[in-house]
Amino acid sequence: MEEFTISIYVNNKPGVLMRLSQTFARRGYNIDSLVVSPAVDHQFSRITVVVQGGPETLDQILRQLNKLVDVVHASHHDPKQSVERELAIFKLLIGPEKRSEVLQIVDVFRAKIVDITDQSLIVESTGSSSKIDAMEKLFNTIGLKEMVRSGKLVMARGTNKT
Repeated sequence: MEEFTISIYVNNKPGVLMRLSQTFARRGYNIDSLVVSPAVDHQFSRITVVVQGGPETLDQILRQLNKLVDVVHASHHDPKQSVERELAIFKLLIGPEKRSEVLQIVDVFRAKIVDITDQSLIVESTGSSSKIDAMEKLFNTIGLKEMVRSGKLVMARGTNKT
């Protein structure tokens, strides 16, 4: 199974996301990540979906998505020809004795602490999904209480259309 990142440019109308998700559900494809945001032109939205499957799965999904009325275009983005980023915030329940360890991890991963109390820290990080996964694994050993991830965002490099 491969992971595919699909960018979908749609009309910004009620019900579009529901119709898109039904397209995936009817074919038995699970959505691993989903991000929706307004486009530069607010009449449109950009939806980024991450799914797993084989190349034939990807072709079938793209054909089905491009048939939908409110879809302007849907395309797959090769990670080598695009920029992929994810945002995560982590809440760690730790005392002062563990803070130096967390600060070292934050420094190595170029993350930042956005909130601090006597018993907790909230760390923000952006980067690749593998970077976020690595931070999660390390924080789990220290005292990770909560985590929120944005899902993958993608943009085509250069003059290519996203």
